[in-house]
Amino acid sequence: MLTLISESAAQTNLALVTIDPGTIVFTLINTVIIVILFRIFLFKPVCNILEKRKEMAAAEIAEAQRAKESAAKTEQEYLERLATAKEEAAEIMKQATVRAQKREEEIVNEANQKAAEIRAKAEESIERDKQRALNEIKDEISDIVIMAASKVVEKEISAKDNEAIISGFLDSVGTAE
Repeated sequence: MLTLISESAAQTNLALVTIDPGTIVFTLINTVIIVILFRIFLFKPVCNILEKRKEMAAAEIAEAQRAKESAAKTEQEYLERLATAKEEAAEIMKQATVRAQKREEEIVNEANQKAAEIRAKAEESIERDKQRALNEIKDEISDIVIMAASKVVEKEISAKDNEAIISGFLDSVGTAE
């Protein structure tokens, strides 16, 4: 192909490279028009798109920062609430322990009071039974004395009879117990 171009140039006696002022002016005008069109239709919209993209990225970064700060704040509040809840739980446990100890003391005191009442009633009952037994013994002794006196009245008493009556009386009192 090169041979074809060089043969056609040789036939026309024209040089391949020539400086033509009209072509230079036309090329410059075309270049200026292309630069203006490029600036209007391509550069400004691309810059606007890049600027919007930059603003969106900045907004997303700011939003992410706010979300991070909010998360940190929420975490701090959660930790504070957790600490407060632990303190409250410890206080509740302490109060429950104190109430349980008080209730235990009340139950022990009530049990001691009931035991004392039962003991007192038992002692009263024992005392009554003892008094009743003593009264019965006194009644029996009185009956025995009356019997002995009636026997004494029936007979004249000698020293031997007196000793026999006393020993019989003591024997009968000893078997009554």
